[in-house]
Amino acid sequence: MKKIMTLSILLLSFLTINTFAQETKKLTDGEMKTYYLVLLKKGNNRSQDSVTAMQIQTGHMAHINKMAADGKLNIAGPCLDDSDLRGIFILNVTSLEEAKALTEADPAVKAGRLIMEVHPWMSQKGASLK
Repeated sequence: MKKIMTLSILLLSFLTINTFAQETKKLTDGEMKTYYLVLLKKGNNRSQDSVTAMQIQTGHMAHINKMAADGKLNIAGPCLDDSDLRGIFILNVTSLEEAKALTEADPAVKAGRLIMEVHPWMSQKGASLK
């Protein structure tokens, strides 16, 4: 019984390590690319009246749609909890400076409703959410 248990554990370990190695090889065989992860956080100026806040939000969404249409934004979305982190962007641009310029052009950032934090981030080129 001990031999069967030991063999089973060894086989399971081998299969787990082999699967992990295959998945790692898939990632490392692909070309890696630098993207820019933008964390959008609550800004210091969130005291606008509801009409003004809605206008800023409309401009924010138009900016997101333009970046996506221009091929510069791969993914964006809000965070659903009530923390200071309000949303994220994954930008597909050529430099940190370009990522910062795009984010600084956002009406919500300009108005101070959001502040940004930009980080270079690497992933497999062409990787997508499924």
